[in-house]
Amino acid sequence: MPDTARKILKEVFGYNEFKPLQAEIIQNILEKNDTLVIMPTGGGKSLCYQIPALIFDGLTVVISPLISLMKDQVEQLAALNAPAVFLNSTLSQEAYSRNVNRVRSGQAKLLYVAPETLFTTRTQALLAMLQVDCLTIDEAHCISEWGHDFRPEYRKLVDVRKKFPNAVCVALTATATPQVQEDIKQNLGFKDAGHFLASFNRENLFIRVVPKINPVDQAIEFLREFPEKSGIIYCFSRRQVENLAETLASSGFSVRPYHAGLPDIERKQNQELFIRDNIQIIVATVAFGMGINKPNVRFVLHYDLPKNIEGYYQEIGRAGRDGLRAECMLLFGYGDISKIRFIISQKEEQEQRLATKLLNAILRYAETDACRRKNFLTYFGETYEKANCGMCDNCLSLNRQQTDITVPAQMFLSCVKRTGERFGANHIIDVLRGSKSQRVLNFRHSQLSTYGIGKDYTKKQWFHLSRQFLQKGLLKQDPEFGGLLLSDKAAGVLRDGEKVSGKIEEDLGKIQVSKAELKDYDVELFQVLKKKRKHLADQADVPPYVIFSDRSLIEMASCFPQSNASLLQIHGVGQAKLDKYGKGFLSSISGYCHRKGIKENMPKPAVARSVQNPAAATPRSTQAAELLNQGRSLQEIMKIMNVQEPTVIDYLGRYVLNGNTISAEMKQMLLKQSKLPENIQRKAFDAFVRLGTERLKPVFLDLTETASYDELKILRLVFLSENRPEETKKNPGT
Repeated sequence: MPDTARKILKEVFGYNEFKPLQAEIIQNILEKNDTLVIMPTGGGKSLCYQIPALIFDGLTVVISPLISLMKDQVEQLAALNAPAVFLNSTLSQEAYSRNVNRVRSGQAKLLYVAPETLFTTRTQALLAMLQVDCLTIDEAHCISEWGHDFRPEYRKLVDVRKKFPNAVCVALTATATPQVQEDIKQNLGFKDAGHFLASFNRENLFIRVVPKINPVDQAIEFLREFPEKSGIIYCFSRRQVENLAETLASSGFSVRPYHAGLPDIERKQNQELFIRDNIQIIVATVAFGMGINKPNVRFVLHYDLPKNIEGYYQEIGRAGRDGLRAECMLLFGYGDISKIRFIISQKEEQEQRLATKLLNAILRYAETDACRRKNFLTYFGETYEKANCGMCDNCLSLNRQQTDITVPAQMFLSCVKRTGERFGANHIIDVLRGSKSQRVLNFRHSQLSTYGIGKDYTKKQWFHLSRQFLQKGLLKQDPEFGGLLLSDKAAGVLRDGEKVSGKIEEDLGKIQVSKAELKDYDVELFQVLKKKRKHLADQADVPPYVIFSDRSLIEMASCFPQSNASLLQIHGVGQAKLDKYGKGFLSSISGYCHRKGIKENMPKPAVARSVQNPAAATPRSTQAAELLNQGRSLQEIMKIMNVQEPTVIDYLGRYVLNGNTISAEMKQMLLKQSKLPENIQRKAFDAFVRLGTERLKPVFLDLTETASYDELKILRLVFLSENRPEETKKNPGT
C-alpha cells in the first residue's frame, strides 16, 4: 500500500485506519487489475475507488443509476476539497457546461454519470479526448439477469470498456449472491479480476420480525422508541405511503412521504428535508434511499413484506452507516404475500420463476425460528459460525425454555379444519379468541365448537404459535391465496395426541432487546455541536453529515478536544475539514468546557479508539463511580466534577448499566438522598420490575406522577445496583 493512499485517507477523509479489505482493494486497483468488490452498505465501498481516483493522473468515471447518489457523493467530496462533478438530466444547461469544462480542463478527478448519460454521443466525444484511468460501475448487480434489480442498459457497459483499454474496471455492489457475482464478471469481461468479498454481516444492526396485527399501532409504538431520531419506513404501495404518513403526522411525528407518484419538486424537497435533519422520518416505497449516504439513520421499519432478500438487505442497510447501533423491524403478515404474488403473476414466465424463488427466500427468512443473521448470510454464500448472534429476536429468545404446546396446536389445527382450510392465520385467531368481527359472523364461524376456546392466549401469542406450526410442518399455506391447510403430520396431533413442543411468547411485539450501548459522552455538549453542525450545513446548503457525522460529534463530546492537533485525532476530521470547520467547533467545545470546568480528555495517539468506546481515557461515569465508592457524597462529586446532581446520577446510571457495581454502603447513601416516603419507593421498585428500567416515563405514569424524574433516576440507580440489568430491562410500554 503506497504511503500516498494512507496520507489521503487521513488528510482528506480524516480516518486513521482502513476498514477491512479497503487497503487490499485500493492496492489492486492502483496496479490496474480489474476488481469486483462485494461489500455491505456502509462498509466503505466508495473509498475504494475515490482514493485511487485522487492518485491516478487521469480521470475516474463512476457509472451509477442513482442521481441522488451522484449529488450526495459530490457534495461530500466537495466538503473535502476533492475535485468531483456529475453530469445528469437534473442540471441546468449552464451547470452542465460548467461541469463539462471542469472535466475537459482536468480540474475534476472524478466524473459521476448515469448509464444513459454515458451512452450519449457528446459524453463519448468528451471522454475520447481524455485520459481515462478508471471505470467504476456502482450497483453492479444491475448487470445480472439473476439479480433482483436487473437493468438491460447495464449490459452495454462492456462496449464502453472496449473504448478505454488502458482503464482499470471496478465493479461494486452491496448485494450479490454467488451466482450474480459470476454473472457480473462474465458480462464485464473480467478475466483475472481481483474478487474481494467482504462480510455481509452488519453487526451493529438489531433485526427482528414481528407478526403484523395492528400495523399502525405497532408502527407508532416502535417510533416512540426513537424520539428525535432519523428513520425510514418502507411500504408496499404509494397509497399505503400516503395514508401512513398522514396518520403519523396527525399523531405528532415529524414525517413526510416519498414515492415515484409525487411531483418531482415535492419528492425532492421531502428527501432534502430528511437528509438535512429538518424532518425525522420518511415513509417511502422502495424507490427511496438508493444512494443516500445519511449515516445517522437509527431505525428502518418494513411496514410490509419486501419482495426479496436482496432488496430487504439493501433497505436495512440504510440504517447505522455510522457504525453505531440501529434497529430494523419487519411487520410480517401473510396478507402481504398475496399482493406480491399478484404482481409476480403479471410478469413473463421466466421472470415469474425467478421472482417466486426470491419471494420464497424472504418467506423462509421471515418464518424461521433460527438466527436471522445466519439465515441471510447463508443466502449470500457466507458462513456464519456463531451459535447466537445476540442481535436478532430469535437469538434473544433461544434461551427461553420450550414447553408443551400440544393443546394450543390441537385448538388451532381443529379450527383450521372446521373453517374449511381456506382462511389465513388472522381469521383463525379471531375465531379462537371469540371475535365478533363482521367477517367471523358472516361466515357463521361463531357457531363452531372452536369459537372462543383460545381466549387464554393473546393475538400476538397465537400468531407466534401459528408460525411455529408452519415451521414444524403441521400446516401448509395455499401458494395462491395464503389460506392455511392441514398437512399429513397434523393428523397425528389431532387424532393420536402426538406431542408438540415450542415456545409461548409473553409479548412478541415487545421482545427484550439490549438498547444501544450507552456512550460515555457529554450529551449536552453533543446537542451544542449538533446545533453548530446544522447551522454550518444550512449556510453551506448541504446535509449536516457532510460537515461531520454523529460519530465524530460523539468523540468530540467524549474527548473534549481544545486544539487543532487534538481535533485532528477525532474520527472523520482531516486537514480539509479542520481548515473549514475546526475553528468554529473548537470555539464551541472550549467555551462549553470553560463554563463546566472540563479538561481535555484525549486518548494517547497510539491507542486506537473504537465506536463503542470513543475515549480511551477514564470515562466520566467511571470517575463519578470511583469517587462515590471512595465515600464521597453527591455534593462533593458535584463540586469535583463541576456538574449538577442530575448529571452525577446520569453518570452513575451509565456505570451500572454497563455491568459495573457500587458498594452496599453507597446504595444506602443514595437511598437516603431520596426524599420520597418508603411506600412510594417500594411502588417504584415494583414498577421497575414490571415495566423495566430503560425508560422512566412508564414508571412515572404508573406512579401517577407522584415521583419526579430526578427522584426516579436515584431509585433506578439503587434498583439496578441490586439487580442484573439484563434481568430487569423489560421493554417498557409507551
